[in-house]
Amino acid sequence: MAEPLTDKLVKDLPKPETGNRITYDEDVRGLGVRVTSAGARSWIFNYRAGRTERRMTIGDTTAWTVKKARERANELRRLVDGGHDPMADRHADRAAPTVNDLADRFVAEHLPKKRASTQDEYLRLLRVHIRPALGKKRVADLQYGDLEAMHRKIAVTAPYAANRALAVTSKMLSLAIRWQMRTDNPAKGVERAQEEKRERFLVDTEIARLSDALESHPERNSANAVRFLLLTGARKGETLSATWDQIDLAAGVWLKPSAATKQRKEHRLPLSAPALQLLSEMKAEAELENQRRAKDKLPPVTALFPGPDGKPLTDIKHFWASICRTADLSVEVDKLDDSGKVVRNAEGQPVRVWQSTVRIHDLRHTHASILVNLGLSLPIIGKL
Repeated sequence: MAEPLTDKLVKDLPKPETGNRITYDEDVRGLGVRVTSAGARSWIFNYRAGRTERRMTIGDTTAWTVKKARERANELRRLVDGGHDPMADRHADRAAPTVNDLADRFVAEHLPKKRASTQDEYLRLLRVHIRPALGKKRVADLQYGDLEAMHRKIAVTAPYAANRALAVTSKMLSLAIRWQMRTDNPAKGVERAQEEKRERFLVDTEIARLSDALESHPERNSANAVRFLLLTGARKGETLSATWDQIDLAAGVWLKPSAATKQRKEHRLPLSAPALQLLSEMKAEAELENQRRAKDKLPPVTALFPGPDGKPLTDIKHFWASICRTADLSVEVDKLDDSGKVVRNAEGQPVRVWQSTVRIHDLRHTHASILVNLGLSLPIIGKL
């Protein structure tokens, strides 16, 4: 049944006893009001796509007046007359991958190729910055402005994190092109935030305090790992994963396998006399430990810096925080959450924590500085 619809007529249409009833508009072909037995009223639009009859919902009558519903129905009619199928387009839009979908695939297929530390950093950036800002947007709809807005917001308090989040998003969008989710990368051209390059070198007095703290610390393997980092300038991941079969004490060389290096290339590192002395002492202790393990019919320990289970230490973050406090290389600061906001207690006061003023990676900088300057005193070298 068709009749000229008015807002009052739509409101007064009776409810059917069961199911639903549609009253069509006389002025716009295909436009109708569906009333259910529960009293729900919504605008619908009927059309034919090829030989298929389709019916799509425009919206609730409380939100759409007759005038607005007719305007929308006329827009849909023009699309149909132009060869489009509005319902199929809507379903395609709903099925289109979002940035969250892209992130899930990125995590599943791309991240496993990265080192564990890189995976952790990427996952944090996705969780804290990228998903909240862009996750619900469709990949195909992302624009330069969306990426620029995300980057600008983060950069207000964390320029380094802003640049890293943008870099991860750009990589995801490059993969989206390969995975045929879109044809371009809107992250290209977004201006990066200015970063102040952070270089920290320990001076002689700081090295002396650190050496004293390492000497007295009961956790010997972690303490030796820190000494080795300073004496070789090696990266933390390479050091903690090192095994005795990589060390040639006679030749004074550490042969790093390609799987352990950042460049994915085999690397021969000449070892200094202090480093060799440290390794010789560690080797003697390791041999005694393996003799004890052999009596108990346990497999030998092969890691240079084993944990309690005999496997290589995976992290020394907590040890480093502890040793920095002991060596007076820490300051008390406000605790921040992942988004950079100050954490407060129940009374609203900032939570205070100890923060190291030296990163583990700064040992690498310090080693390079020592090699350049060669000004370290003999007593300090002896301590190390």
